[in-house]
Amino acid sequence: MSILSVLLDKRIADYQRDLLETHYAEVENMYRQMRGWRHDYRNHIQTMKSYASMEDLDSIKRYLDELDTDLSSVDTVIKTGNRMTDAILNSKISLARSKEIFVTVDANIPVELCISEIDLCVIIGNLFDNAIEASMKLPKKERMIRVYMDMKGTQLYISFTNLTAMPKQKKIGGVYLSSKGEGHGFGLARMDNVVKKLGGYLNRNSEDGAYTTEILLPQNDM
Repeated sequence: MSILSVLLDKRIADYQRDLLETHYAEVENMYRQMRGWRHDYRNHIQTMKSYASMEDLDSIKRYLDELDTDLSSVDTVIKTGNRMTDAILNSKISLARSKEIFVTVDANIPVELCISEIDLCVIIGNLFDNAIEASMKLPKKERMIRVYMDMKGTQLYISFTNLTAMPKQKKIGGVYLSSKGEGHGFGLARMDNVVKKLGGYLNRNSEDGAYTTEILLPQNDM
């Protein structure tokens, strides 16, 4: 391996590690918000009881509306059962929603994953980044990303679907060509290499108006 390759690999690893630390910090902040809301629950009840004793229904309604808004900002946190996955998913979901992309997530991972944090960041990060980029080419009302993650026996199943303005793509040599131009498929190639390294399975399906990527990753001892 050349010195240039070693340096490139190190820069990529450092970048992914910094990115993951950012994800963790964001999710930790969300968890603190939820703990704080639960801590204040008794105070909220006492306040509404006070309004009720004065038969001040308007104040109760206003207070409930404020609580509903506050809780909604916390309730957007995705809780899969796996802290590492939560960190990456929530960071990317927050980014997508800031770009007015509708995101639905059904994820349940009640086990400790064998995948390293870096590898999982590469896989989910690239899937989300590509889905976000494709969504931005659509009108706001048509932007949609659907994520599904669950355990299939001893394998982690990941499915990403996004709407796209692109027509059905053709495969060349079993691979969909990147529409970004030469040199811009680096992220996809890196993700493919990670899946291959982990002994996983990857399938991409392009239809008119939609693009889906499915990944299976074995979770037995590797």
